Amino acid sequence: MTDRATLTDRDVLRAAYDAFNARDVDGALATMHPDVDWSNGMEGGYVHGHREVRDYWRRQWALIDPRVEPLRFEVDPSGGIVVEVHQIVRDLAGRIMSDQIVHHVYQMRDHLVTSMEIVSP
Repeated sequence: MTDRATLTDRDVLRAAYDAFNARDVDGALATMHPDVDWSNGMEGGYVHGHREVRDYWRRQWALIDPRVEPLRFEVDPSGGIVVEVHQIVRDLAGRIMSDQIVHHVYQMRDHLVTSMEIVSP
């Protein structure tokens, strides 16, 4: 396992996307601060903390099959990390419901995600 001190925030975010796409909830949550604020793109608002993120994803995956691939990472003027993401959402039968580019804006502390917001490019 990689020593956390040698990781970059970009490494952490790539690991989070890989875990999400693999439906490895524990792996994805390991990249987040315990009190993370996470944008609820399906229902609106935010979920807070590991338990709520886990519950949100389980609700989401029971209804749809999203996949998110990071394309580009940039730092915005406030220090947030903006990740341009190719997001494909399929229904459970595999039909594409949405295929779009979105931006995820992250705040990080000690190589852990403290918040994520979804914004239109």
